Amino acid sequence: MKRSTLLSLDAFAKTEEDVRVRTKAGGLITLSCILTTLFLLVNEWRQFNSVVTRPQLVVDRDRHAKLELNMDVTFPSMPCELVNLDIMDDSGELQLDILDAGFTMTRVDKDGHPVGDATELHVGGNGEGATPNDDPNYCGQCYGARDQSNNENLAQEDKVCCQNCDSVRSAYLDKGWAFFDGKDIEQCEKEGYVNKINDHLHEGCRIEGSAQINRIQGNIHFAPGKPFQDTRGNHRHDTSLYDKTPDLNFNHIINRLSFGKPIQSHHKRLGNDKLHGGAVVSTSPLDGRQVFPDRPTHFHQFSYFAKIVPTRYEYLDSTVIETAQFSATYHSRPLGGGRDQDHPNTFHARGGISGLYVFFEMSPLKVINKEQHGQTWSGFILNCITSIGGVLAVGTVMDKLFYKAQRSIWGKKSQ
Repeated sequence: MKRSTLLSLDAFAKTEEDVRVRTKAGGLITLSCILTTLFLLVNEWRQFNSVVTRPQLVVDRDRHAKLELNMDVTFPSMPCELVNLDIMDDSGELQLDILDAGFTMTRVDKDGHPVGDATELHVGGNGEGATPNDDPNYCGQCYGARDQSNNENLAQEDKVCCQNCDSVRSAYLDKGWAFFDGKDIEQCEKEGYVNKINDHLHEGCRIEGSAQINRIQGNIHFAPGKPFQDTRGNHRHDTSLYDKTPDLNFNHIINRLSFGKPIQSHHKRLGNDKLHGGAVVSTSPLDGRQVFPDRPTHFHQFSYFAKIVPTRYEYLDSTVIETAQFSATYHSRPLGGGRDQDHPNTFHARGGISGLYVFFEMSPLKVINKEQHGQTWSGFILNCITSIGGVLAVGTVMDKLFYKAQRSIWGKKSQ
């Protein structure tokens, strides 16, 4: 019979059964190889079914889009009637006194517990809750803040009037005059604004809500009194009532401060705010921060400098969440300026407005976190084959070594 040419290509030479030698050491090595192979295969299967998050750094091309700001801040020594929130950025865009749009305010006591009825806020401050005047010829005084000297010669609809407390306060702000608590102003007395603000003057306020900011440099600040622009175009606040009430300050508790949509709700099933693969979600590093200095802080400015990095999370279920991560540096200074009490060689600038400031700066780069499977099917199969082949190869070498060592020892004993 002609010998096949394929026989010369066979790399897996066969041994005859009658020349095989089985040993106890070979049996132990075989069991070890089986257990090791099973362990490696189970580990590969677990890795194949795991989900990991792989970050990628790219240039942020969504600079035109707005970024969501989420806030929940408590001021134990600042009444809701007096605190205001403004957002300013380097584009020249101003969002002034925005607490009435997208935010809720809750009156709290010194310990942060809610008191009274939150619906009682800002009575007379925006015209709501004011008692209407039934007299069609009524024209409220502006107390010198506006020129009413020619009203007698004008028709009723053309007269310069201040019909409610908010109108008088706006006129005062236009003039740059101190409004204080509106005492002895007829409209404010009638609307109950004076009594209301004095009754709540020693309470605190919890502010919750969200706003939209531009993806450029700017600042967010809580300050006392209504904001206005002075004759030089500078941003100012009417701090008259705050200045004469020394018990007020901007000591605060940051319950929550984040930029972009929250992502914690997407990972509740994981616990501890963790992503797949063990990556920690750190979009709100200031949450839970409490600032209560030992020294008086009535004329004091608290500042946070936030470096914001836009971040996108892409999940396996095709969900995409645009958010942002940030780091923050804290700084505080007295408005009176002078030498720092803790650092003798440090001097503070003089001036400014008491309040809580968050200066933010946007990064030109974006982080994209993609959820992916730990391995592909091809990688899983290849790793399984590699594990099996590697264990068998090592087992074969160990078996030959033990067998030769055993025969060598037996040969010496037989001599």
